[in-house]
Amino acid sequence: QVQLVESGGGLVQAGGSLRLSCATSGRTFSSYAVGWIRQAPGKEREFVAAISGSGGITSIGDSVKGRFTISRDNAKNTVYLQMNSLKPEDTAVYYCAARKSITRRVDEYDYWGQGTQVTVSS
Repeated sequence: QVQLVESGGGLVQAGGSLRLSCATSGRTFSSYAVGWIRQAPGKEREFVAAISGSGGITSIGDSVKGRFTISRDNAKNTVYLQMNSLKPEDTAVYYCAARKSITRRVDEYDYWGQGTQVTVSS
């Protein structure tokens, strides 16, 4: 089992930045790819970004490319999502999720955190 806990969400003005963290206490964290997925009210879940277990491979969603970056620190068992130039349409609950190999398909993740709310005001 992999338990994931997100933090770092909040309210920010358009154009601002936030950094989300996804932490786990598992000792095999480096063997899991981690993705960030978001869901806005009334909308389907949307892939945001993912990173391989080693951190050597990343994938960024088209709607956030050039604004968001993903990274990880396996010594701290933590994955980060740096969000810059935020827009009101980025408002959503952001979830981190894990599986053995990297994927952009949100339905392929095995373990999920509880989510953290990000609200971007105009």
